[in-house]
Amino acid sequence: MRCPWCLTDDDRVVDSRVSEEGAAIRRRRECLGCERRYTTFERIEEVPLMVVKRSGELQSFDRAKLIVGLRSATKNRPVEEESLELLAQEVEDLLRNEGSDPTSQQVGIAVLEKLRDLDEVAYLRFASVYKGFEGVDDFRREVGLLTKTTAPKPATGGIAAGERAPGPDER
Repeated sequence: MRCPWCLTDDDRVVDSRVSEEGAAIRRRRECLGCERRYTTFERIEEVPLMVVKRSGELQSFDRAKLIVGLRSATKNRPVEEESLELLAQEVEDLLRNEGSDPTSQQVGIAVLEKLRDLDEVAYLRFASVYKGFEGVDDFRREVGLLTKTTAPKPATGGIAAGERAPGPDER
């Protein structure tokens, strides 16, 4: 490390502390040339997440681009900006944890899964663009899938299929 005052690269570390909630190490250094002290930070350099596009081209994952798409899908909806930021971070973390370079299709599916839980109207808007809806039938199909996966399950221990509930006189 070069001293910012005399540019000597001979120093010693006086103190080291964890900083930025464990994301960095703060080091106090003393220059052995001019004896002045200065601070340096050591951070992990993140490897960019690369996405395989449909054309086969590799492109770096752009969280800002994803947030722009999410903003469009949630326009005039009761969804806060922090929720969009969190959703984008969760998608990026999920894709990073899968290990290899994700495809753009995997990115879209991950976004749809997270968006379904956040806002169903925004989910349909995003799905219409992502899946390239061409007509009302595409919306009907997607709404059917959405209601099928989000409908509450019937309580167990109730009336079996084909049976009827007892009437007030039968109890």
